[in-house]
Amino acid sequence: MKKRIRVNTPGATEDHGREMTQTTMEQTLVLIKPDAVERGMIGKIIVRLEEKGLRIVGMKMLMMHDELLREHYAHLKDEPYFPKIREFMMATPVVALCVEGLEAVNVVRTLTGVTNARSALPGTIRGDWGLSIRFNLIHASDSRETALLEIKRFFSPEERFSYTREVDRFSYALDE
Repeated sequence: MKKRIRVNTPGATEDHGREMTQTTMEQTLVLIKPDAVERGMIGKIIVRLEEKGLRIVGMKMLMMHDELLREHYAHLKDEPYFPKIREFMMATPVVALCVEGLEAVNVVRTLTGVTNARSALPGTIRGDWGLSIRFNLIHASDSRETALLEIKRFFSPEERFSYTREVDRFSYALDE
């Protein structure tokens, strides 16, 4: 989907702004999991996302419940280890974020690191702060299609906001 946004060139007058076409502006879901909540890392994770240039367009803290967990982890609900995931994800509230940016799904997945935090590269959220497969701090949508489903699961349209920041014009080159 193409989204046209007006970007003012630094130092130019309002009348000299340029339009740029962004073909991959996306939204994705991030869940800050109970281990990160318990360790006081909510702010650190949000800072990582924002410092990358991503926008938080939806945010809330919630307790996961059985129905939501079974829907969100439908691909794992019949696995023998699902009860441990369930127990973990219900241990404390989680923070749900709807994050927006150019190629947001891939950017967030790269920032997150691989599922097994012991194997995650330094510089990623899991690589810097995690040591576990289950206690891996953060969930990030794995595809654009999954992101659309997960965002709808956690956020109503009224809970997501559209806004621009002045810094956005310095985050993306006009010719990308």
